[in-house]
Amino acid sequence: MAAPGVLTRYTTAAALARLADEGSRVALLLHVLAVGRGAAFGGLLIGALMVPHVLAAPLVGALADAVRRRRLLYVGGLLGFAAGFTGAALLAAPAPAAAFGAAVLAGCCAPLLIGGLSSLLGELAGDRLPRAFGLDATSYSLAGIVGPALAALVAGWSGALWAVAVLAVSCALAAAIVVSLPVPDRTRPSTPRGRGRAIKALWREPPLTAVTAASTVSQFGLGALPIVAALLATGLHDPAMTGLTLSAFAVGALVSSLAYARLPLRRVRPETVMLAGLAVSSVPFALLTAVEGRWSLLALFAVAGLIDGPTFASLLVVRNREAPPEARTQVFTIGAGLKVTAAAAGVALAGLATGHGTTALLLAVAASQLLAGGLGAALLRRRRPAPRVSPALP
Repeated sequence: MAAPGVLTRYTTAAALARLADEGSRVALLLHVLAVGRGAAFGGLLIGALMVPHVLAAPLVGALADAVRRRRLLYVGGLLGFAAGFTGAALLAAPAPAAAFGAAVLAGCCAPLLIGGLSSLLGELAGDRLPRAFGLDATSYSLAGIVGPALAALVAGWSGALWAVAVLAVSCALAAAIVVSLPVPDRTRPSTPRGRGRAIKALWREPPLTAVTAASTVSQFGLGALPIVAALLATGLHDPAMTGLTLSAFAVGALVSSLAYARLPLRRVRPETVMLAGLAVSSVPFALLTAVEGRWSLLALFAVAGLIDGPTFASLLVVRNREAPPEARTQVFTIGAGLKVTAAAAGVALAGLATGHGTTALLLAVAASQLLAGGLGAALLRRRRPAPRVSPALP
């Protein structure tokens, strides 16, 4: 049983940290434009912040599984992200090369803010895991809504550098809350053999393989949503609809994540919930090709978000259940890194494919969700590989 207040403190820390992560890209870009460095430099700086999310994920996860005093590592990671992100902004005008280095530092710390924090719930939540992961999914949705909006609003009121400062303070507050969490020290660090178990588990455990592959394929489609939303808004001659449709999706995910935290689907296996959710989410995206009007557009994006909340929470439950205890953090950070990579690839491909029209992109998004659910279901039926048995010595 989790101690009173632990889940509340954890969710607050996770939401504050992820708010900083989500808002950092907007704040950095606005600041770069404000100091006259141009959009191209801003894009490169954001790339320097984002790429380490993926490349550093296995190494950061392995480190978190190896150190004894994990709480200090997480606090250091949160403060490192805040310092690197702030340094990238301050150095953008006077020292561009140093700004890239600071952004890379922040990006290397970022896996601890995403999958790393989620991996702690297996030890913090006790027997309340489904509720805990529902709340964790809520923190992602809330950060996705508030982070970019907060950065834009503060930048509009007081300047982009103040937006950077607010997000850095948010991350520092998360670090202060993490200090209060009862994260147990490891009695002994993991061995190199133990640290290699994350990759083996991702390949050998059918439920973990299924949800990891399915969530990665799904993100190819979901990553394209900003491009799709922009094209739909252009068709309606209302640029503001780009943000409104994405917000409708995020609000839907937030509502359903809260509902899942309150009433988790205990009678259905979480991998089944996740894979079914992916398949069903293809429906609202396909219907978007046949409807017209702002309200229909917002409603279908909200429905897709409502499906996404329990789907993502169930993914986290499966990761926690199937990951080896000595490699749990690495499993979470690798899974999160794969999703970030797939989403980035999805938005890049969607940008290149805009000439094929909005309908084709919507059908591609719908097909990616259906394919993800089908692939996961096929992998779920795969038998676990038999353990290798060494031949007996004569």
